[in-house]
Amino acid sequence: MKFSEQWLREWVNPAITTQQLANQLTMAGLEVEAVERVAAEFSQVVIGVVKHIEKHPDADKLKVCSVDTGNGQVLQIVCGASNVVKGGKYPVALVGAVLPNDLKIKKSKLRGVESSGMMCSAKELGMLEQAEGLLTLPEDAPVGETLVNYLQLNDVSIELSLTPNRGDCLSVAGVAREVAVLNKICVTPVHADPVAPRCDDTFPVDITAQQECPRYLGRVIKNIDPTRTTPLWMQERLRRSGLRSISPVVDVTNYVLLELGQPMHAFDLDKLSGGIIVRLAKKGEAITLLDGQSIKLIEGTLVIADQKRPVALAGIMGGEESAVSGTTRTIFLESAFFAPECIAGRARGYGLHTDSSHRFERGVDPALQERAIERATALLFEIVGGEPGPVISKQIKEYVPQRKPVLLRHERLKKVLGANLDASIVDDILFRLELQHVEQEHGWTVTAPSFRFDVESEEDLIEEVARIYGYANIPAARTQAPSVMLPVTESGVTVQRIQNTLIDRGYQEAITYSFVDPKIQSHLYSSNGAVTLANPISADMSEMRTTLWPGLISAIIHNLNRQQSTIKLFETGLRFIRMGNDLQQEPMIAGAITGSALPIQWGKENRNIDFFDMKSDVESIVALTGNTDAFMFVPDKHPALHPGQTAKIVRHTQLNQKDADNRSVDFEEIGWLGAIHPAVGKKLDVDQPIYVFEIKLAAVTQRIIPRFEEIPKFPSIKRDLAIVVDEGISAQAVSDCIRRASTAMLTNLKLFDVYQGKGIDSGRKSLAFSLTLQDRDRTLTDQDVDVAMKEILSTLNRELGATLRT
Repeated sequence: MKFSEQWLREWVNPAITTQQLANQLTMAGLEVEAVERVAAEFSQVVIGVVKHIEKHPDADKLKVCSVDTGNGQVLQIVCGASNVVKGGKYPVALVGAVLPNDLKIKKSKLRGVESSGMMCSAKELGMLEQAEGLLTLPEDAPVGETLVNYLQLNDVSIELSLTPNRGDCLSVAGVAREVAVLNKICVTPVHADPVAPRCDDTFPVDITAQQECPRYLGRVIKNIDPTRTTPLWMQERLRRSGLRSISPVVDVTNYVLLELGQPMHAFDLDKLSGGIIVRLAKKGEAITLLDGQSIKLIEGTLVIADQKRPVALAGIMGGEESAVSGTTRTIFLESAFFAPECIAGRARGYGLHTDSSHRFERGVDPALQERAIERATALLFEIVGGEPGPVISKQIKEYVPQRKPVLLRHERLKKVLGANLDASIVDDILFRLELQHVEQEHGWTVTAPSFRFDVESEEDLIEEVARIYGYANIPAARTQAPSVMLPVTESGVTVQRIQNTLIDRGYQEAITYSFVDPKIQSHLYSSNGAVTLANPISADMSEMRTTLWPGLISAIIHNLNRQQSTIKLFETGLRFIRMGNDLQQEPMIAGAITGSALPIQWGKENRNIDFFDMKSDVESIVALTGNTDAFMFVPDKHPALHPGQTAKIVRHTQLNQKDADNRSVDFEEIGWLGAIHPAVGKKLDVDQPIYVFEIKLAAVTQRIIPRFEEIPKFPSIKRDLAIVVDEGISAQAVSDCIRRASTAMLTNLKLFDVYQGKGIDSGRKSLAFSLTLQDRDRTLTDQDVDVAMKEILSTLNRELGATLRT
């Protein structure tokens, strides 16, 4: 919101400086983003009138003008502007004047003709960035008056950065209300008395989208004069508020928007057919907007239509076909209330953002429309004349927002602010804020005015009291809070512990968006179950992630493109999968690595990271559960991962401390581990291997609590077992078979050798295991161990075709 300080002070004029005003607004929650002069500094520029014009004797595009600058001075000035005319009044920089950019005006000769001064454009005076021709002044401008005094250029533009809940301050009237409250003075509002109809012309209005538009006012004004120009005072106020002057009708609607906060629109009535219909867009409809952009309407968008076609995007922008032009004689003036819910996001959906949509999205006063249309009518009548008809009003009362009473309690106010404010102070603040209130035994029942959409709860009222009372006036006090020690379960593994484990192994934490590029995600995960956003930030952030890999791989690519060759990243976060009509949000931990396994050094030969480096990292996470035997890495296939370097991570669902030796075959899939498929890497423009993993956090955040076991009194016996199996049989399968075949005597099992080569048949491999056997109640004999080993070997031969290596 940008406005002129002088304009604001016409509404409310506290005895404070500009800087104090800016500080006051900022501390009240209306952050002042900038305070800028409305024009660059210049001196000795006065109003002059052209008395006579002659052609330059030696230049076709130059004119020699006799200019009266007051006090009997008539200066000869050579000018090249195309819009200079006899009798016209323009700013004149006298000899000795200093213009912006330190341009000093001196007597000079232009193509042999003496020139004593310079007639100026708005650009040369630092008022506009671009300007065509001289700045034309009104006929009643006093000759000889300085331009600074005449245009009141000793003014500043104040720009506010408002939070979305303060739509009531998107106008001079709204800011004036705030300033009046803060300084305990009254507002002097601009009167908008009803303009009596001068003709009986009306235009039919029908509202079919009643919930989206519960209030619509219109008015026909005929026989306006399209040749009139917007008065300079209005042009200046618009300019100082960041808007350019277009035409009198458009300027008036923009002026009322800035002054009162009510967006308005004017249609050329002769271009409308049959009547106005406020409705939702139908499938296949299109419209060309005022900016020349043609768009296909999304079904359900609120539009203003006539009997033939949509003529405006409601609350956003008008249509080109019904726009007011230089030949318009009759207009239909619109002043409506559109529900914020139906406008919010619609403009962005079409790639638009307008002053109207900005206000309607945040909420416009539903009681403001009549005042706005009367104010606009009065201004138009003053500028372009015309004959206004009666105001046409349509209202659906049940859909017009009503403010509900809110209870503000003494004790709650005291507790939140940490200060005991006297009831009379609170009562005064509520009164100045125009919050209707009734005092009760324990507080006040408060009803907000129609323009305060943001006051809906007790906390909102407490905030209002605090900011008007002044945050600096609330005494500082040490807060006291009872310390409660929260229980920490020994069986839990915190996410921070898991994160620190990966950090200790050289990883860095990444935080990526939950919104991902659907193209990248489709390469890594099936699109089934993906949630597509209705209103994405951008096309490459239009899907919710179904895996954490897209964000991590994008981060890997980003770093590889910046000469970082070795990267190890992890992330914890939610993945989002649609399950029927439900959305499943599941906490996950994922990692991605690429590059060298070791830093540059002389002690060991360098090598690239491989599958087993990442498997080791995942095993370090699994180890935190104290139950590594419950987890398995099963060779499997994944569309995004390299065949032969892919493992599905599963967990025995029934394996726990109570029945750790009663292993179940019920498995739960908890994640994946592997190398990105080369074909996927090529699509992502990556030419070096990337290894990734992803695990459900819930599967690794519980652990078996360590328990004391008495040190065995009897010795253990170790035996080595070397067997030959088909090379396709995994060591895990052999290990599981040995455990199933063994009794409680087997206390430890380790694989210590894998061999293929001389002495081993082709297609076979040798696996060597170390077995530790022990009994808690007696000393084992060689015969006991031989029986156990024989049973193990028999089971291996029967189930896996294993033979004893000789």
